[in-house]
Amino acid sequence: MSDNSTSLLKQLQDPLTKHTAFNELVGLYQKRLYLHIRTIVLNHQDTDDVLQETFIKIYQNIDTFKGNSQLYSWMYRIATNQSLDFLKKQAQQKNISDPELNQQLLDQLQQDQYFDYNKANILLQKAVSSLPEKQQLVFKMKYFQEMDYQSISDILQTSVGALKASYHHAVKKIEFFLKDH
Repeated sequence: MSDNSTSLLKQLQDPLTKHTAFNELVGLYQKRLYLHIRTIVLNHQDTDDVLQETFIKIYQNIDTFKGNSQLYSWMYRIATNQSLDFLKKQAQQKNISDPELNQQLLDQLQQDQYFDYNKANILLQKAVSSLPEKQQLVFKMKYFQEMDYQSISDILQTSVGALKASYHHAVKKIEFFLKDH
């Protein structure tokens, strides 16, 4: 961890400075985590809810963070899991399958004022949503968020080689999807 991260982590784990340090942490990572969550849940309002839950979970569990990975990787892992859990709960509450939920989210995306709607963006989103969950995550992190494989590996706790293979397969499937549409 960098000196700044180490210092911030110490402040986060000290009851006297935890609140102030947490506000700093939110300021540093709120936008990046929002964008990460948004690529998974697609809807702006849902993203805000998941982001809030993510920060609550980070706050509640910061004392258990051991420093075995980068602090941001740990936070992104929490955000990823919160996002996936949110989608699973949505599908269960609506009593629909994951693909049906995905289709609903894509339909809603077209009316979302925060989304740059054009046919190419919607088609790409449809192509990505047709991928298996892991390939979706890897593609979104690599393509939309421009993360390097090592960062993705730390977040998803998967080998770099497996991620490269997942990304390669995802790109091929997306290319095939786009040729058919």
